[in-house]
Amino acid sequence: MAERNWAENLTFSAATVEHPRDLEELRAVIAGAPRVRVLGARHSFNAIADSSELVSLRELSSGIDYDGGAGTVTCGAGVTYGALARELTRAGLALANLPSLPHVSVAGAIATATHGSGNGLGNLATSVEGLELITSTGELIGIRRGDPDFAGAVVHLGALGAVTRVTLRVEPSYDVRQEVFEHLSWDALEPHFEELMALGDSVSVFTTWGEAAGRVWVKRRSDRPGVSDLGKTVFGARAAGRQLHPIDGGDPSACTPQLAAAGPWNERLPHFRPEFTPSAGEELQSEYLLARRDGVAAIAALRSLRAQIRPLLHVSEIRTVAGDDLWLSPEYGRDSVAIHFTWQRRQREVERVLETLEQALEPFAPRPHWGKLFVTPRAVLAARYEHLDDFRALAARLDPRGAFSNGWLEQRLLGD
Repeated sequence: MAERNWAENLTFSAATVEHPRDLEELRAVIAGAPRVRVLGARHSFNAIADSSELVSLRELSSGIDYDGGAGTVTCGAGVTYGALARELTRAGLALANLPSLPHVSVAGAIATATHGSGNGLGNLATSVEGLELITSTGELIGIRRGDPDFAGAVVHLGALGAVTRVTLRVEPSYDVRQEVFEHLSWDALEPHFEELMALGDSVSVFTTWGEAAGRVWVKRRSDRPGVSDLGKTVFGARAAGRQLHPIDGGDPSACTPQLAAAGPWNERLPHFRPEFTPSAGEELQSEYLLARRDGVAAIAALRSLRAQIRPLLHVSEIRTVAGDDLWLSPEYGRDSVAIHFTWQRRQREVERVLETLEQALEPFAPRPHWGKLFVTPRAVLAARYEHLDDFRALAARLDPRGAFSNGWLEQRLLGD
């Protein structure tokens, strides 16, 4: 049977997926493949992970090693965030943030700068302290924070080698309360956008671009000094009296607990529980990140396109992400607003709408999420990453035979 991605909108070129059980088997796979890519949780919506040879790292040792003095944890690259978070919680530890979907693999999420949300929280790659990877020459190398290659190697799009181990910064475990507020108006969102995004450690606005803005998801750490109840309303939106799903009609039992009940960080920061199918299931996704100062203007521009967006949409999510210094991070050099689209699985129609949508966002220099659908031209994309030439040089040095490249990367990023 042909291998497909999670959304089933893409069939991979490889006939099979190799599952090496140790580093020597992985080296043999890499050495024998003219082109090879590492396949994570398959939660990408474009061909970024495709290749004539695919390898999964789930069979490699996923042991978790703690370094209390350094405040870090090192884990196998193929482990999912949900599985890692459970082990950290048992050890009394936590990460600063988690993705909305804990089903994604640690290495895959880092490679594409996948993120959660929060004014003071960077994408998931910003928690990385070190990586171990096997290059196309078979060499096992380590890259740690402070090394000259670090800023270019963390968000690597799978183009540098097969990451085998990841070291992440951790902290003591904490509890989180999650609350949902309904019926937020556009008249409240636009003048109070910054205040809304500051209501918690992680804040999302879910909208379908209708007459009202929609719902506000607020996640707040219980260990923050001075944390008080938000009350029954925030900027006119009323606290929900029942568990909700981000998508209207979705099963709320698939979501993490709400209603302000405090609970472990790993059971509140994601929107979805790891044992359930997340989001809509049959869907496509796109996301664009732009400077936070342009968030309100960008939202207004998209509201003007609601007649084109709404017929294809399940839901959109608006949130913030702190800036960073990682070369290929969409948040590089700027605190950002992320505008996400969960589409119906109608790819040709979605791609036509994306052309209009990207044109409307063009004044704000949006950077698309690497693992989702976008139609941004190569030249435009290149102009938005000032370290692109540096990354190309790094890829040429670590992967001199281009084994970890593929057609998608060459067309959009790495080719001449």
